[in-house]
Amino acid sequence: MKISDLILTANRNLLRNKVRTFLTILAIFVGSFTIILNTAINAGVNDFIDKQVSTIGGDGFIEVMPAAASEQIMTMMKTGEKVTEYNEKTGSMMSAVISDEDFEAMKKVDGVKKLEVFHVLSVEWMRLYGAEKKYNVNVEYFPAESMNVDLSAGRMTDDTVEDEYEIIINEDWLKPFNLGSAEEALGKTVEIGAKQTLKCYTAPNDCISIVEAKIVGVQAPGVLTMDGDLHINKALDAKLYELINEGVPEEQLSTIFAVGEVEPNKVEDVRKTFKELGSGYEIITVKDTAGMIRTFFDVILAVFNIFGVIALIAAAIGIINTLFMSVQERTREIGLDKALGMSRLKIFFSFSIEAISLGFWGSIFGMFVSMLIGYSANNILHAEGQFLSPFPTFDLVKFSPEVVVPIVLLIMFIAFVAGTAPALKAAKKDPIDALRYE
Repeated sequence: MKISDLILTANRNLLRNKVRTFLTILAIFVGSFTIILNTAINAGVNDFIDKQVSTIGGDGFIEVMPAAASEQIMTMMKTGEKVTEYNEKTGSMMSAVISDEDFEAMKKVDGVKKLEVFHVLSVEWMRLYGAEKKYNVNVEYFPAESMNVDLSAGRMTDDTVEDEYEIIINEDWLKPFNLGSAEEALGKTVEIGAKQTLKCYTAPNDCISIVEAKIVGVQAPGVLTMDGDLHINKALDAKLYELINEGVPEEQLSTIFAVGEVEPNKVEDVRKTFKELGSGYEIITVKDTAGMIRTFFDVILAVFNIFGVIALIAAAIGIINTLFMSVQERTREIGLDKALGMSRLKIFFSFSIEAISLGFWGSIFGMFVSMLIGYSANNILHAEGQFLSPFPTFDLVKFSPEVVVPIVLLIMFIAFVAGTAPALKAAKKDPIDALRYE
């Protein structure tokens, strides 16, 4: 008997008891559907993050902070604990600063191309020039030559000019500013209100200075958007920092963070060297940020995959039960096949193929239903006003042969393993005893 004949016969045998076969395939379907859909979501998320990292670039871009600040921030992010143990060596987050000595040492480390102070700017508000309504805002400076921003319109800021103040807004600002499109925002002027720290002690009602800046770009939505802060050029950063700290003695101004650029192939060497400087410093790259986002999604999807695995275990037990009952029902048939010269190996294969067929049909149905739901979800979630409408390149669910085919093959293998015991039982039956079976 040819393999093709065995496959056809095995599938016909499954139809002898349609209800039992359907329930077994249904159990396999649940497990395969859950795992395939979760894997497709994971592929979609990772693909979007990879696109974001590729668009942003900045393989050598780094953010530097004292180990104490990094340690406390990561502890709060991972555990949610607001109270952490004090570290005598590193001190508290508030007292953690980058000393001038360490800063100069960092700039001389092999692989560091550039390093500059990152100013923490606490500005009060921003409004469109000529408008009355003011809005809360966070602005930050990142070196334009080290980082790219995914823009829907305009260009990156120019850090070479000294007397021109430039800003990149994101699309969330278009509606408050009554702008119909990103292109319409380009060239518009905004006013930024900066509170002068010392002046507010003597004249609390007259201590805000206003700086005008030109919108040169509009940032497209993405998951790596630097916490939603608006990007400004170096000249505007210097001006705002000067206004906020006007009159503050220089010795009281401390460096908490730094940004810079290193040779991409030396990032890890620089990371190790910075950890050994002073009380220790941590660096964060774009890939580190992307890795944290990936970890968040991976944890969630792993939980759902556990349910899929549990369903597959239940399905495997169902396959064993289905085939044992099939062997019991077809005992005399097995005896007749052996009496007519059918070998043990072919009998074993006939029942094994039945098990594999159960796994195949269950996983195929799971694949088609997950693809149907997945593609429908992509279309629905990209509709205007829905969750993914701001992210046109983000397919929440992404199916590809390298994602789906291995899962289908794995489920078929699990089904084969589950059917081994019933198949061996059938293969070992004595033909005379089998023919006498009532």
